[in-house]
Amino acid sequence: MTTLLATGRTKAEAKAIDVDITDDSIDVTLVDGRRVSAPLEWFPRLRNASPQQRLNWRFIGPGIGIHWEEIDEDISVRSLLATEE
Repeated sequence: MTTLLATGRTKAEAKAIDVDITDDSIDVTLVDGRRVSAPLEWFPRLRNASPQQRLNWRFIGPGIGIHWEEIDEDISVRSLLATEE
């Protein structure tokens, strides 16, 4: 599903297809090829999690967010995109 913007461009629905977590950031690849990055400082549970816990994630729905069961953390793609606008 796309939305027509006032500029005449279209904006693709944002869904994650991959997640990479470093010691400092979470990097999410979207279905349209964009990569969104945020510092782990914004997500204390994720920052304080062990490397193994950080790797134990799953997508919410069809990629609208990321969930970490063990540390009870959820991050939506929409919230990540809101930080870059």
